[in-house]
Amino acid sequence: MVSVAVIGATGYAGSELVNILSRHDGIRLSHLCSHSYAGRKFSEIYPSFFSRVDSVLEEDDIKRIADDSDVIFLALPHGIASALVSSELLKEKVVIDLGADFRLKDKDTYEAWYKTEHRSPELIASAVYGLPEVHRKDIRKSHLIANPGCYTTCSILALYPLLKHGLIESSTIVVDAKSGVSGAGRGEKIANLFCEVNESVKAYGVASHRHTPEIEQELSAAAGEEVRITFTPHLIPMQRGILSTCYAMLKSGVKEADVEDAYHECYDGEPFVRLSPYLPETRFVKGTNYEDISYRIDNRTGRIIAIGAIDNLIKGAAGQAVQNMNIAFGFDERKALEGVAVI
Repeated sequence: MVSVAVIGATGYAGSELVNILSRHDGIRLSHLCSHSYAGRKFSEIYPSFFSRVDSVLEEDDIKRIADDSDVIFLALPHGIASALVSSELLKEKVVIDLGADFRLKDKDTYEAWYKTEHRSPELIASAVYGLPEVHRKDIRKSHLIANPGCYTTCSILALYPLLKHGLIESSTIVVDAKSGVSGAGRGEKIANLFCEVNESVKAYGVASHRHTPEIEQELSAAAGEEVRITFTPHLIPMQRGILSTCYAMLKSGVKEADVEDAYHECYDGEPFVRLSPYLPETRFVKGTNYEDISYRIDNRTGRIIAIGAIDNLIKGAAGQAVQNMNIAFGFDERKALEGVAVI
C-alpha cells in the first residue's frame, strides 16, 4: 500500500482529491491536513463524507507527515509549496504540487507573473510538468511533479497536436476560455458570491492571467519555437467545468486529413482524451477525468477552431494529480479515475 498525505485537504481541489483517493484500493490515507480546520473531522467540514472519511484534520507539518507517507499532495495557493519542499524531502518522497510553484521553468517568469518570491529555485529544474499525455516518461521517474493548471490543461491539449506537427501559424493563436466558479477556490471573495456571479458572464485577467506563461511554455516546447498567445478567461455562473475555444490560422497547404492525423497520432490510446465527433460541452465531462476535444476548420477564413472541455476540479486538478501518482507508482493509470459524466 502507498501511504498518501494531502496538505490543503479542505479546499475544493483538496476535497476532490480526498474523494478520488478514498476510492483507490492501492493507497492508504495517512494524513489529511488543513490549517484552518485542524482538530476537526474531515466529514464535519464536508458532511457528504460522513462514515466514509472521518479522519481528524491535522496541522500541515510536512516533516512530521513525511515520516509515514510515500507521496505528499500539496493543494495550496501559490507561494507556499516552494517554502515547504526541500531536496532532502525529495530524496525519499514523491511530492505532487497542485499549485503553481514548480510549473514554470524560469524563476523570473514565475516571480513576474505571480508577484511573489520563489523560495526554492534550485528545485525548479528537477520538477516535471505533470501533463501525462506529453510528459509520461518523465513523470514515471520524478519525485517532484508540478500538476498543471485547469485552463492550461484544457488549452494545451486542444492545441498541442497542431503545434507538434507544425500545422498552424504559432503567432496567430487566440484562446477564449470559460470556467465555473469553483476554479477560483473556496476562499471567501465578494466577486464570487452567488448574487455577484449568477445571471452574468465576465472576462477577467485580460492580457494578464497567470496561466498565460504556462500555456506558452508548453506550446513553445511542442512547436520548437517561441509561442505567444492571446488568452482571455471568463467566469461562467456554474460550479465546475472549463471550455477552451482556441483559434489559429492554418499554414498554407494544410488539409483536414493532416489535422485529423495529427490528433490521432497524439491521442489514440490515451485513456483520458476523447476525440469527439460532437462539439464538447462541460456537462459531457462533469465529474470525470476526461478532456473532450473536437475541431472545425473554417475554409472561408483559413482558421481552425479547436475546442476542449474538462472538469476543472478533476482533469484540471485532483484527477490529473491522481493520474500522475498512478504513473509514478506503477498503478494502472486509470485506477480510481474511470467513470462517466454526472447527468
